[in-house]
Amino acid sequence: MNAPDKSLSNAAVTSIEHWIGGKVVPGQSGRRADVFNPAIGAVTGRVALANQAEVAAAVASAKAAFPAWADTPPIRRARVMFKFVELLNRHRDELAHVITSEHGKVFTDSQGEVSRGIDIAEFSCGIPQLLNGNFSDQVSTGMDNWTIRQPLGVVAGITPFNFPVMVPMWMYPVAIAAGNTFVLKPSPLDPSPSLVMAQLLKEAGLPDGVFNVVQGDKDAVDALLEHPDVKAVSFVGSTAIAQKIYETGARHGKRVQALGGAKNHMVVMPDADMEQAVDALIGAAFGSAGERCMAISVGVLVGTAADRIMPMLAQRTQELKIKNGIELDAEMGPIVSTVAHQRISGYIGQGETEGAKLVVDGRKFQAAKAGAECGNGFWLGGSLFDNVTPDMKIYKEEIFGPVLGCVRVKDLAGAVELINAHEYGNGVSCFTRDGNVAREFGRRVEVGMVGINVPIPVPMAWHGFGGWKKSLFGDMHAYGEEGVRFYTKQKSIMQRWPESIGKGAEFVMPTAK
Repeated sequence: MNAPDKSLSNAAVTSIEHWIGGKVVPGQSGRRADVFNPAIGAVTGRVALANQAEVAAAVASAKAAFPAWADTPPIRRARVMFKFVELLNRHRDELAHVITSEHGKVFTDSQGEVSRGIDIAEFSCGIPQLLNGNFSDQVSTGMDNWTIRQPLGVVAGITPFNFPVMVPMWMYPVAIAAGNTFVLKPSPLDPSPSLVMAQLLKEAGLPDGVFNVVQGDKDAVDALLEHPDVKAVSFVGSTAIAQKIYETGARHGKRVQALGGAKNHMVVMPDADMEQAVDALIGAAFGSAGERCMAISVGVLVGTAADRIMPMLAQRTQELKIKNGIELDAEMGPIVSTVAHQRISGYIGQGETEGAKLVVDGRKFQAAKAGAECGNGFWLGGSLFDNVTPDMKIYKEEIFGPVLGCVRVKDLAGAVELINAHEYGNGVSCFTRDGNVAREFGRRVEVGMVGINVPIPVPMAWHGFGGWKKSLFGDMHAYGEEGVRFYTKQKSIMQRWPESIGKGAEFVMPTAK
């Protein structure tokens, strides 16, 4: 494992631009936003914010590239993705460093993010098989019927700050391999990884215009949602915005896949291995500073498990190694921005006001302890609440930060009832040694992704990601075979020939042409 270059923490301020038609295109709107290194609180970049004309230029580039790319045989599209995977593996530490420098997550976590993104790219290399249709012979006298899947056209991805490499790769490798062209609108908080990926795609042999990046904010999002040439939109972010994206996109006749917020629970049964359960809760609650849509933010402590595990959780929360993410032994880095820091701190205060027991107060963490030059960074420690109740704001709402609230329930039935009553249904976990408890929990809980003794049950590349209830707007999950279906449309062909047509003998081995 290569350590990140610590000398880059004080790099000069750079201009971060768009990628249109296979090259960097400077922003023309006159609007820019600061990009920070959250660990030290310093501005490291200025990102362009696209206007409607710049979005239109990216869409036009994608539209022009679509006919030739859609006609490219799937095996040749797969070869580009194979080369892209090779390049991603070669540059994974470079990408991980860029993530850490703009997002703040620890370097090892950034490496893991890149690896999970590579999994999706590898999955997309199987596109010739994934696009297979069905064939029925002799559905009527002399008539055959078959189905094929064809690309939609120009599709767009609107992605969040918390996974600037992995979440875009939930989208564009599958979309591009299926024959679409793509416009990515990444978060302005950590925009640089998008340009690294664009350059690697070009190096892999992807034709210009097939993949484009427009940096920006709400203006760029609105322009994509309203543009008539954008046929589908994929989104990951908060539930309020996901619902708006879904409704707006659908109103403009687009196919929409909008993944929203979460309030993920982890049930700890009395028979669970408490050491393992503590490890799982600490890692899942405080990894990436809790800024994950699959973070565990609620511990559901069943019966006698509560009194046994709370002292262990308190000790481990206080002992978290909170450091600049470039330090390889860091367990938790900074919060992504001052706005997020203020929001999370406000939730902690709200929890106290509502009567939850604040066992560990992360607001007391001193930034200077995170390392050299970190005194001005966006730092919080881990916070731990006990005696949280379902009527509290810190239970009902997604905090998206390093705050773990623990709810005490009597039995498994109470735990399932609690979880099923919540408006979100993204991820959930249950720690137990009882196979029947595990089976019943998995069947009864109304959540899209379930882990049994697995704290963060993010499905592998070939299964697909998505929650239930207000965690997903749309009918298809991200990546996997559902991702292929989302980015393609089915066509049924029925055919009858009145007589055979001879074409003469051929003496060469048939090949893909």
